[in-house]
Amino acid sequence: MLVIYLQLVFMVIIWSFSFVVVDIAVEIMPPLSIALYRFIVVSLIFIIIDIYLKIIRKKKFNKNDFKKISFSKNDWILLILASFTGVSFFFFAQYSAIEIIGPSLPALFVCLLAPIVITVLALIFFKENLNLTKVIGFVIASIGGFLLITGGNLKTLTPEDPNFIGYLFALITPFLWAVYSTLTKKVTQSNSSLVMLKYIAYLGTIELFIFVVINNELLIFITNSFNIILILCILYIGILCYILGYYIWQNSQSNLKSSKVASFLYIEPFITLLFSILLQRSETIVGWNILGGIIVLGAVLIINYK
Repeated sequence: MLVIYLQLVFMVIIWSFSFVVVDIAVEIMPPLSIALYRFIVVSLIFIIIDIYLKIIRKKKFNKNDFKKISFSKNDWILLILASFTGVSFFFFAQYSAIEIIGPSLPALFVCLLAPIVITVLALIFFKENLNLTKVIGFVIASIGGFLLITGGNLKTLTPEDPNFIGYLFALITPFLWAVYSTLTKKVTQSNSSLVMLKYIAYLGTIELFIFVVINNELLIFITNSFNIILILCILYIGILCYILGYYIWQNSQSNLKSSKVASFLYIEPFITLLFSILLQRSETIVGWNILGGIIVLGAVLIINYK
């Protein structure tokens, strides 16, 4: 169990820095194109892994005695829905938000609201129970998250604010992520997490390509694809954040309660804020933000207290 918790901490650090990496990438390429580039890389890696495994199997075995993993019709429907909510729609909304309002606030929104929505969905679909300690933890985390997001100023969330569209995109992401997490947990109850991620990546790549073409970004995508900074950014968010990070997320959900896994997301925005400040990514931090971060970290300990 300790190994799973350590993996979750590692995953959170990787995902925290990804918001800053995307903030750098959107200076070179539009959000949709970045998402497409990311999942082309991810899909190619999965194809290479598949080819390698087939070669190894042929060398070691005369007959294919490996168990083939197959998805039911219902699983495929869930996978298609997951590819929209966890890949194409999700990353378009998230990257657009990062482009407009910077890396920290989108991290705050998804990490504050997603665990709450995931917990509610888990109560409905997986009959998971919440005790009083966890409820108190989520309430405290929400208060801390509010201070982190607004800095104590509610005007930042009104339509009069020039960055309101960015806030709107950021608000969509936690609901998409919560639906994605619920769908994929359902699929992984009877299938491999890694195989599921592979097919979601393939489906997401196709969807994003269609969206890029419709949005007339294909020429921009081709022109900027060989920028060395962009390539490094894509490799990071593709290999570390998706293949490794998503695998840890799915594996953790298979071994722990959804509410407990989701509670780790509360740490993510605080680390993102630190990375953003260290790399001078045009963030504004006040005392309320720092206090909110401390409250959130305390809430995570309460939620995971036995």
